[in-house]
Amino acid sequence: MSSNATSGPFLLDASSEVRADERFDQAKLEAYLRARLPELEGPMEVRQFHGGHANLTYHVRFGELELVVRRPPLGPVAPKSHDMAREFRALSAIAPLLPFAPKPYLLCEDPDVIGATFFVMERRNGIVVRQNWPKALGDDPSLRRRMGESLIDALADLHSIDASRPEVGALGKPDGFVARQVSGWYGRWERAKTREMPEMDQLARWLTERIPEPQRVSVLHNDYKLDNAMFAADASGRLVAVFDWDMTSLGDPLVDLGTLLGYWSETADVAPRGTGGAVSELPGFPTRAEIAERYAARTGADLTHLPFFETFALFKTAVVLEQIYVRFVRGQTQDERFRALGDLVPILARTAQKLVG
Repeated sequence: MSSNATSGPFLLDASSEVRADERFDQAKLEAYLRARLPELEGPMEVRQFHGGHANLTYHVRFGELELVVRRPPLGPVAPKSHDMAREFRALSAIAPLLPFAPKPYLLCEDPDVIGATFFVMERRNGIVVRQNWPKALGDDPSLRRRMGESLIDALADLHSIDASRPEVGALGKPDGFVARQVSGWYGRWERAKTREMPEMDQLARWLTERIPEPQRVSVLHNDYKLDNAMFAADASGRLVAVFDWDMTSLGDPLVDLGTLLGYWSETADVAPRGTGGAVSELPGFPTRAEIAERYAARTGADLTHLPFFETFALFKTAVVLEQIYVRFVRGQTQDERFRALGDLVPILARTAQKLVG
């Protein structure tokens, strides 16, 4: 298990006080952990990582020993979304094969402990770049270039895993995966939408009519993006962790590459992509074309159908943001960050429409 690592010259991804509406019975969690992890010593301290928009992630410390606890968001969630058991199984299969996949320790499916299924994994230390470039890193285009390249190379490494390994093959059903994704995400849109949006209906039809044949089967992260990655706390740009494996599956690797491009903003864009951050526009970060070129050089992938997957990524992200926004509208969360997400949904839909012409 991970103990506290040196922080290096830059600020690490830090935890802070748990939000009032996202607290739980810490005594129950402590009793559960101590019964299963006898090496725990000292009092338990619980804090929270606040960077994500969906699953709740807690920083649990026993003396120098640090753990991470992940659970779904509060309130009702879409079927098959925020699946902590799925994430635990994915990391159990992948962590022995990839150095940037955190090690999972425990899965608890008893909601009486903290109110929902959760799992416990190791704590990784490093820097997570979210909507803004950390000032502590300075203005260093060469560092951003190294970070971007390590992010692409890690994706290529993920897709090089032998999907025929029994523990990996159990992670998904690749046959018909993209067709199920398109219909599934449109169904989620229908259930979560807070207003009518013809652009989303048109995109769903366009995607349904153009589903490509898969070129091969790979392990898919399914939400691969810059702010799901952690980098070393030095000037190396080395990737040390990838998080949020709860949608891991098997399918065409261009699903992940399209997702990365769908989140990746450039200076020529009319509006930022993803959740509104434009940090990837900064000098040094590779362009979307450079990302695709480096990935293809590393994997030998055929990128003929990449525009389809980039369009699907934008469509899917619009649905994800609407699912988060509707929870705020319904009063299922008081996190004020979610209020603005509703305005991003039509922007993403229009961006996707421009891709399809």
